[in-house]
Amino acid sequence: MEADNYYGLGAIEDHIVYVRGRPFYYGRESDVKPAIKIYAMKDREENTIAEDAPGYTLSHDGKKMLVRSGGAYKLYDAKAKPGDPKTVSTAGLVVDRIPAEEWAQIFDEVWRRFRDFFYVENMHGYDWKAIGNQYRPLLEHVAHRADLNYVLGEMVAELTASHSYISGGDYEIPDRPQVALPGALFELDEEAGRYRIAEILQGQNEEDRYRSPLTEIGVDAKVGDYILAIDGEDLTADVNPYRLLRYKADRPVEFTLNSKPEMEDSRTVTVEPVSSERALRYLNWVVRNREKVTEATDGRVGYLHVPDMGTDGIREFIKWFYGQIRKEGLIIDVRGNGGGNVSQMLIERLRRELLSIDYSRNSEYTSPYPATVFHGHMVCLLNETSASDGDIFPAMFRKAGLGPLIGKRSWGGVIGISGRGPLIDGGSVYVPEYGFVNTEGEWDIENWGVEPDIVVENDPKLVIEGRDPQLERGIEEIMKMLKAEPKPLPKRPPDPVRTK
Repeated sequence: MEADNYYGLGAIEDHIVYVRGRPFYYGRESDVKPAIKIYAMKDREENTIAEDAPGYTLSHDGKKMLVRSGGAYKLYDAKAKPGDPKTVSTAGLVVDRIPAEEWAQIFDEVWRRFRDFFYVENMHGYDWKAIGNQYRPLLEHVAHRADLNYVLGEMVAELTASHSYISGGDYEIPDRPQVALPGALFELDEEAGRYRIAEILQGQNEEDRYRSPLTEIGVDAKVGDYILAIDGEDLTADVNPYRLLRYKADRPVEFTLNSKPEMEDSRTVTVEPVSSERALRYLNWVVRNREKVTEATDGRVGYLHVPDMGTDGIREFIKWFYGQIRKEGLIIDVRGNGGGNVSQMLIERLRRELLSIDYSRNSEYTSPYPATVFHGHMVCLLNETSASDGDIFPAMFRKAGLGPLIGKRSWGGVIGISGRGPLIDGGSVYVPEYGFVNTEGEWDIENWGVEPDIVVENDPKLVIEGRDPQLERGIEEIMKMLKAEPKPLPKRPPDPVRTK
């Protein structure tokens, strides 16, 4: 067998069964489709049972294999040449269940998982058996899955550990109506009795996640335009415009616009809406911050925000870091960072040191070694919502000697987790399994957080006014560093003379 990504190993007579899987990539799906394989131990031959199938279940006697593929269940013979599979119909498949019995099982399962996998055996000094006995009688008062999650959450909270997550389950919550959003803010002109566009969120339409509907080619919409109708339905002051946008997030929507609050000379534009404006609002905040830094430093200092330490965080870091790598200073903002596990990748890139530079005769372009080294001063912004790996990043930023920390003490939760499968009704439980220890051999950060070197409070009044004292202090500190110790790249030396 060739080296590859394998999982799901099973054994049947004279054969082994497994899935040849796909590699993991941060931020995108793999281009490899999983396939179920069977390997003959005697002939040393591999054959394919099912393509594009991520998993299987063997029958007790090992002769049949149930595979889920494309939303359907298919039954194969578990042998090298299985033949055509039989489709297993799920029509009319129902189950009688007693929720209270499931809830009791879920309670015991959660209690056992914490008993068996909590990161320290002493359970922080608590008597876990006694805690379970204390909370188990509350099951008779649970009347909904939300009640159970509340009881479980209170029980695991007794351990005073982060990442003790209880969520999901069979809630039977109706679907919420999806709203078509234009990526804009509306305001009411009370005198005219009409709504108009107060702000258009400027996106980056080359990225689908930052697509701003009203800025797309062919959409003639401007700030100040009145929205007179949506899909032909008159929009007046007594109508909530978002009511007219319900249930329309998955199709084009027509807006009747005019520069004046009248139908005469109005125009109709077709908009491809988005279902959430969160990414657009985030992008606008980041761009404004970068513009503030650029303006205050005459372009000498760069700025980037890392929203988490997962897919979004590594993408945003790569997007903004390399284009600013020749700045003299860099403000790295991890406020509101939701955590993940890529902080070590970012620290590794940021702590690279300049070792040499290449110059060529016909170009002023410098080629540092390493090529992607940032040779300048850095500061890191953090606050109370810098969490988990967002706690760890500023701590390691300081320990690596990259620069000072500015803002407020971080969240203080760094015990790592991993999933160990769903509960019986699809709910989730995550047990803190990996404690964080510093190089002095001490438990670190958990339940306290990371103290900044310079404490700055973002006063709500100033924030509402458009100020950001933490960012302003970051600019102030990095400009002091540039003045006290400039760090330009070494200049080209005189041409060498080799005649002697």
